[in-house]
Amino acid sequence: MDYFPLFARLTGAPCLVAGGGQVGLRKVRRLLSAGAAVEVVADEFIPDFEALATDPRLTLRRARFDASLIREHLLIFAATGDPAVNAEIAAAAAAANRFCNVVDDAELSSAIIPAVVDRTPLLVAVSTGGESPVMATRVRQQIESLLPHSTSRLARFAGEWRTAVKQTFADADKRRHFWQDMLTGPLAHKVLEGDMEGAREIMERGLAATPPARGVAWIVGAGPGDPELLTLKALRLLGAADVVLHDRLIAPEILAYARRDAEFIPVGKQAGRESIGQQEINDLLVRLVESGKRVCRLKGGDPFIFGRGGEEVAALRAAGLSWQIVPGITAASGCAAAAGVPLTHRELARSVVFATAYTSDDSEPQWETLGSDGQTVVFYMGLGRLDAICTKLLAAGRRSDLPALLIANGTTGQQRCIRGTLTTLAVRVNEAELSGPGLVIIGDVAGLAVDHLSGELANELAEDNWLPAAAGNNP
Repeated sequence: MDYFPLFARLTGAPCLVAGGGQVGLRKVRRLLSAGAAVEVVADEFIPDFEALATDPRLTLRRARFDASLIREHLLIFAATGDPAVNAEIAAAAAAANRFCNVVDDAELSSAIIPAVVDRTPLLVAVSTGGESPVMATRVRQQIESLLPHSTSRLARFAGEWRTAVKQTFADADKRRHFWQDMLTGPLAHKVLEGDMEGAREIMERGLAATPPARGVAWIVGAGPGDPELLTLKALRLLGAADVVLHDRLIAPEILAYARRDAEFIPVGKQAGRESIGQQEINDLLVRLVESGKRVCRLKGGDPFIFGRGGEEVAALRAAGLSWQIVPGITAASGCAAAAGVPLTHRELARSVVFATAYTSDDSEPQWETLGSDGQTVVFYMGLGRLDAICTKLLAAGRRSDLPALLIANGTTGQQRCIRGTLTTLAVRVNEAELSGPGLVIIGDVAGLAVDHLSGELANELAEDNWLPAAAGNNP
């Protein structure tokens, strides 16, 4: 984080703007809107300053900038249009330990002024650290469209009831849960629509009701890796959780959607390595929910497809606790789509089978039923057992030229795809020395991977030993 985001109370605070032009005028108007006492120093002022001169909080000083002015002010703006003078102002501010914003010069600035969505008392500030003001403006405009102006009314309503809620709920978790429910339910709709009487009735009933003694578990699918593949519901619940129990492979970018003060507990398992057992995870989940926590059990892919979500639900149900399942995009569909492979395709694949390369009891799949003509087989966690998968399918009578594809770190920036057949894929993958989670797709559709990439991209992948070039489309 290049800058520490900070909201400052400037009511009555002395601030200095150096520059009497249009840019300086914009800074002055923003400072006055925040209640600051503003002094502007410049050799001359554009006429628009005259319209503001009647404001008692504004002082216009016709003079060249002098470093002695710095010590009288809390926040400095250099907007003279002269780089040399702006640099002089920045140096004087730094010597006096004052924050200074130099217009269009992030290098000299110790403070950056963000693009702001104003729904007072709710403020949303957006900054790119001075790298791209246009991008900051674009993001601000997008946020503006999501927040109706009546959001201001909702924020003020919450402020009016803050003391009453705090007196009713001494426990911080219960107080937060109450607000989460109120601000995302019927009360919020009443306030946004202007029905303040209806909103007050809902609030009074909520404060009079007995709060639930226990929490809830949300078993949430985080998808195959790309944060943008999270569902909207997963995003909302992750942001509301007190505790996040997450798998090993959950990307940090996804965990960043949780509350900053949430408790994060990694409970990931990895084949071949010592890790927390499923029963321990079940017990921990039950204990947390029983203590009143709202727990997001964040699992890669989909919780009910090789995610053992069913076992966790069974433990919660046996304990009489509340739970909810939020499905996610499973690795088979997510990674196949990222590689341009349709799992079903007319004339090539009429069915799809999901299988796992690892089982808790080391049992084997029924190999003779897998990989027949017209069927796509997707093996989860297949990288470590790729050689065995190919060997077993060949022994079961599958044809030697059956297309096969390995996708490692699918949907992420580290995605790599290697294509071959049942007889060549394992060798190619070993030569590539891949690491990370791997998904194996067996079937004629695997041969379509290059066809679903642009020619230019396919050639780039071929240069990196990922896939054959578009021109050479033979496995």
